[in-house]
Amino acid sequence: MTADPAVRREQSDSPLEETIGFARAVAAGDRVLVSGTMPLVDGAVRGEGSPYEQTLLAFGNALAALEPFGLGPDSVIRTRMYLSHARDADDVGRAHRELFDAVRPATTMVVVAGFTDSRVLVEVEIEAFRADGGVTE
Repeated sequence: MTADPAVRREQSDSPLEETIGFARAVAAGDRVLVSGTMPLVDGAVRGEGSPYEQTLLAFGNALAALEPFGLGPDSVIRTRMYLSHARDADDVGRAHRELFDAVRPATTMVVVAGFTDSRVLVEVEIEAFRADGGVTE
């Protein structure tokens, strides 16, 4: 299989990327997709027990994955939030609003059975738009 030169992949320091075989972020055309991102700092779950704190951390990690593409929160057009408990929806929504209220991306929030680490309460994904259509100098 040969790599498509129009598609750019960026890795992070997550060991799962190598184990599972995925990229943290993939740019194709005018879109940058960021893989499911957990509230990890230096490979360890942070904000244990706080869905609000975990949401801020997870989105912070996901937004950091946009930086190599020169993008930030203003370019986010879609977010997805996966929660392990419906009771956390208000806290997760509050964190999302604080980060994206001015941007207003299309958003989905769903409750899932759980995550690969039981201390994780929320995992997020983002999709961003590149106004330059992915053209690089």
